[in-house]
Amino acid sequence: MSVTDTYSRGRSLVGERPLAVLVGAFAVLLLLDFANRLLFGGLLLSDVGSLVWTGLMRGLIIGLAGIGLSMTYSILNFANFSHGDYITSGAFSGWAITYLVAGFGEAPWPSLLLVGAGGSVYASALGITAATTPLAVLAGLVVAGLGTIVLALAIDRVVYRPMRDAGGISLLITSVGVAFVLRYLIVFVFSTANRGTTASLSIQEWSVPFFDGTVGVSAHDLTLLVATVTLMFAVHLLLQRTKLGKAMRAMADNEDLARITGIPTERVIRWTWIIGGGLTGVAGYLMVLWTGTIDFQFGWLLLLPIFAAVILGGIGSIYGAILGGIVIGLTWNLAIIWIPGEFGRAAAFGMMILILLFKPQGLFAGRTTA
Repeated sequence: MSVTDTYSRGRSLVGERPLAVLVGAFAVLLLLDFANRLLFGGLLLSDVGSLVWTGLMRGLIIGLAGIGLSMTYSILNFANFSHGDYITSGAFSGWAITYLVAGFGEAPWPSLLLVGAGGSVYASALGITAATTPLAVLAGLVVAGLGTIVLALAIDRVVYRPMRDAGGISLLITSVGVAFVLRYLIVFVFSTANRGTTASLSIQEWSVPFFDGTVGVSAHDLTLLVATVTLMFAVHLLLQRTKLGKAMRAMADNEDLARITGIPTERVIRWTWIIGGGLTGVAGYLMVLWTGTIDFQFGWLLLLPIFAAVILGGIGSIYGAILGGIVIGLTWNLAIIWIPGEFGRAAAFGMMILILLFKPQGLFAGRTTA
């Protein structure tokens, strides 16, 4: 190929796809700056490894919570804005049991069930960690999932089911109302206080060698990793290997056709809430275990990144929600290399917008539920 041909193709690309050229040039500049920081700016590969590890943990939580939201949208065809408060509700119910099991006999049970509201009992005094109180953490994890399932089924029976034929917009607005009701019920019971939930100084940690330093890995990181990957794999098997999974995929593709062919749609909807609610509650519990703090609105604040992950992955795609969550989590953390940490969330949304400019239907475009 001659120089003239190369020049002509370059001009044609700039004229036809200027945005792609601009993004490519920006990416090259970021890579050059990254290399400069590694070579001359004091940035260590172990620092990058720590950011990647933390971003992966965050992304797995967002992805796990996003599965329930994606299932709700693909099968019930509405964006559930109360999803974030399901996360918070599941977390509080799970941590109430964790406090009760870990502190039984050491503090009054009402204080334990209220997760130490008003400073009546502290997690540090109870020594709560995944390593030192594993039964308490496991019990809390199970109750977080079960409690959110019961909540999701009850709200569907009382609120969403009677409105199912009203359309997606009506359900969406109703879900916003449900979100506010749940949030302020949580405030009424557990208060607005932000409190610690783990004995942070007692969490077991390991320093894993990584090129020019170490990457810190804690027992809570490993708990999160094992729980999320196991549940994601279980969802994959459910969708691909069971009759229920096939029915879910059929209903997501065409609800009317699924009903005509004899698929019990109400049963599928019920199981959608069961599976989505369980995963959502577990995600909320794990988020609190990982961060070590809980408050009444953390699920609401997490909702937008979850929506971003679901949209980025492709609305209605379970695998897209998982991949989208990981992309959001990694971008959120790695952006700290170039911008202050408080802008990491904005960088994650920027990445979502950037990818959607080139793949408007998301990373898993055209694939629903599975």
